[in-house]
Amino acid sequence: MTQVLVIVLALGIGVIAGLRALTAPAVVAWGAFLGWIDVDGKWSEWIAHPITVTVLTIFLLLELVTDQLPKTPSRKTAPQFITRLLMGGFAGAVIGSAFFHTFSALGAGIVGAVLGTLAGAEARQRLASARGGQDRPGAIIEDIVAVGGGFLLAFLVSVI
Repeated sequence: MTQVLVIVLALGIGVIAGLRALTAPAVVAWGAFLGWIDVDGKWSEWIAHPITVTVLTIFLLLELVTDQLPKTPSRKTAPQFITRLLMGGFAGAVIGSAFFHTFSALGAGIVGAVLGTLAGAEARQRLASARGGQDRPGAIIEDIVAVGGGFLLAFLVSVI
């Protein structure tokens, strides 16, 4: 049963990476730093280091700002999409490492990133269309869902 829950959480963090690529590793770093994700003595132990958490937090904040810019490329372009797959897989693997399910969680994170990328793009496009082309409200909602949902998923790892 634990493995199924780990896969679901890894899939969820992958979805977060599909919404905001750098949010997923930042929130799992915070989760590890806060003790929600047990990485002690595991390959992923370095993610909980204060320097790692700080750097990933800065990247997260920069991503939230740059996403608001009109010249930011689509998340479905190859570099953006591949980055989301890598970050989703990595964040999923970190979650999986807490339970010695690194590889299955890595795969679930990648699948989640595909789902989050495609569904997030579609939802944001529909919201912008419904608002006469205004994209900013959708971007802000997506930011809130990504950061809030990411932290919720990181916390839920501690209750497994």
